[in-house]
Amino acid sequence: MGSDWARKLRLGSGLVLFAFVATHFINHALGNISLAAMEAGAEVFLAVWRNWPATILLYGAGGIHIIMSLVALWQRRTLRMSRAEGLQIFLALAIPFLLPAHILATRGGHEFFGIHGSYLFEILSVWVFLPQFGWVLAISVLVVWGHGCIGMHHWLRLRPWYGAARPWLLALALLLPGLALTGFTGVGKQVAIWAQDKAWLNEAMASFKIGDNMDDLLAFVYDTTDYVVLSTLVIVALLLLGRWLRSLLARRGHRITIAYPDGHEVAVEPGLSVLDASRLAGIAHASVCGGHGRCSTCRVRIAAGLADLPPANGDELKVLARVGAPDSVRLACQLRPTADVTVMPLLPPNVSLQSGETRPNYLQGSEREIAVLFADLRAFTKFSESKLPYDVVFALNQYFRGMGQAVESAGGHLDKFIGDGVMALFGVESDLETGCRQALAAAAAMAEALEHLNHQLRHDLDEPLRMGIGVHAGATIVGEMGYGAATSVTAIGDTVNTASRLEAMTKEFTVQAIVSDYVAECAAADLGAFEAREVTVRGRAETMKVYLVPDARSLPHREVRAAAPKQRRRQRVRVKAPS
Repeated sequence: MGSDWARKLRLGSGLVLFAFVATHFINHALGNISLAAMEAGAEVFLAVWRNWPATILLYGAGGIHIIMSLVALWQRRTLRMSRAEGLQIFLALAIPFLLPAHILATRGGHEFFGIHGSYLFEILSVWVFLPQFGWVLAISVLVVWGHGCIGMHHWLRLRPWYGAARPWLLALALLLPGLALTGFTGVGKQVAIWAQDKAWLNEAMASFKIGDNMDDLLAFVYDTTDYVVLSTLVIVALLLLGRWLRSLLARRGHRITIAYPDGHEVAVEPGLSVLDASRLAGIAHASVCGGHGRCSTCRVRIAAGLADLPPANGDELKVLARVGAPDSVRLACQLRPTADVTVMPLLPPNVSLQSGETRPNYLQGSEREIAVLFADLRAFTKFSESKLPYDVVFALNQYFRGMGQAVESAGGHLDKFIGDGVMALFGVESDLETGCRQALAAAAAMAEALEHLNHQLRHDLDEPLRMGIGVHAGATIVGEMGYGAATSVTAIGDTVNTASRLEAMTKEFTVQAIVSDYVAECAAADLGAFEAREVTVRGRAETMKVYLVPDARSLPHREVRAAAPKQRRRQRVRVKAPS
């Protein structure tokens, strides 16, 4: 049976058990109203759960969940895990020591001894006859519910809607067991008072039809509970012993080496997952879903040994396709190398849940033809020297706001602010033609925004603010680059450098914008009204044709042809004759 099916069985059985516990707690919570409300709720609860189909489903789910959990614990090659996973396993191991007596006394008493059970019988047992078990029952509630809630959290946390729903679900998760305990406690105190009346107590006991079975029931509960506890201890001990023997044999067998970019090398047995190798070596490795092949945050790039790796299975391929990963990227939790391999984790260990969401392919790094725009304020240093820091920050924020809105309204991606400059990308998520049209529209909108800003600050400015804009298009490398919080989508390459240098040339030609001929052609924009020049751009051996635009507001940005020609020529370049 594949690990994916094992997880599905464990999840499905866990959901059945969680539904049973939740409805049981709701029934307990009715005790906040009255004992009669609890008993009425119990009739519905028993009608749902105490029939043969539901019994088979419930106890079958319990058996499957236990078996699949033990299998999962056996399959783990290391016991290094997150605190949440460790707490979940600890709570699961505590259940066999806390809950069997309660289950045997209620369902066992009904099935094997014909006892007519009810909430009154259960409450009398805990609050009158065996009050020492009250604390055990209360702890059981918290243990079972805590184990289930952690499992639900691990299952739901990758859902897109979970972030918004999480506070409400957390409130419900805290409220339900609280109401169950207060309802059971409130009714228990009341029943304890009633039980002081011997006549009432005798009548209540007679209604349970327990007869002479009480001693037999207690012996059955105590003896069977002892067997359950002893069996649990033996199974856990055998599991741990088996894990130790397996590890001992693995260390003596054939080993392969998994190398990491920081110089770490881990020698492990063939078939161990890369994520488990990282955990065994104490190497921090991202894994939001805990290594279940769902979140993709453990993904690694294969730097060496790609040809010798076993192929990815269907489930791994689906997850990798969801995040647009190239062929050289694999999931560390699913990759089980059988030969030496060098891997490079792609995400930091403290990665967030969002890194596992569906993402565009270009974020992984790709070569794309896009339009790039650079804009820079002119003589702003002179302005800042004569103003208070507060005024400078206010003016800059107003400027950045206007420029950012202009870029976004045109459909571009605001890359970064550099001092008092702006870098923007267009066509990252569409095509070059669309990107070039968007870049021209953004340049016009930025000029209009600057004019509006000058009007707003007219009483504070000695002279209007001026700006230069450079727009170019071509091949770039686009992807997420940076470190930690400074990571962002950006572009690098000759096209970016050229756009920046065109912006700088606006000073030389005393114009507001310079647009390359290639941008105009791809955008199918007629810029014949502007002066055309052949210019030499630093870093390029060839000259390039550009348009000098005195006022960027006059750039075509309202009506541009919907589609550029499918066949377009490459950038026209002309070698400058030696002087």
